[in-house]
Amino acid sequence: MNFAIPRNDDVDLILYIWKIIDLPSISYNNLLYKISFEMFILPPDKTILFLDKMIKNNVLILSEEKIISLSKGLEKKLKNWQLNSKNSILQKFSSRKKIEVLKSDTSSSFNALLMSFSDKGTINRAAVISDEAFNIKEIKLDLGLIDAEVHGTQKEHYYIKIDRQNKLILHNCNDFQERKAENKKFCKHLAKFFLFLKEKDEKIIVSILNDIALNINDWDFKS
Repeated sequence: MNFAIPRNDDVDLILYIWKIIDLPSISYNNLLYKISFEMFILPPDKTILFLDKMIKNNVLILSEEKIISLSKGLEKKLKNWQLNSKNSILQKFSSRKKIEVLKSDTSSSFNALLMSFSDKGTINRAAVISDEAFNIKEIKLDLGLIDAEVHGTQKEHYYIKIDRQNKLILHNCNDFQERKAENKKFCKHLAKFFLFLKEKDEKIIVSILNDIALNINDWDFKS
């Protein structure tokens, strides 16, 4: 992703913002806050004018509940960008030089692998999940078989199952079901789960992540 803010094209600016917030939809007020006080792209008064203009031009869709989402055309453009990003990552992992780096340095391997399935926003959201949120029901790291439960932010209980032998990741939070699984990406729960497992046996967890990265087409991400 190019981190330079596209100031000269309103549509590109919307896509830039959406790549950062990484959400299918967001309330008007929350989007206003993020643009003005988290990303510091525009001051509040200009953000309001900008958002109202984008809504008027049907670049953004505003529901009766004051929820904003991308237009169908922009949503398709965003998905194409996500797909191209995924393919670029897979090509990097297919190179011999990349594989040698992953094998030679376990710690840097873990970070590189985790980021290949996540992004900065997901990692930041994962960081606020405590280790105590996970309840391990079964763990056989040597077999790559892990069965756990994670407490969600709204008192939901989600499951996480990893089966290396059958190349399967199962999870059921909304973000994973609606967006991440299709693109074979980690939601905040999975990102935090692998960070949690890393403390138990980093070498094996890196091996599992490496298996997923190098054989991504064989792995299924399901709910």
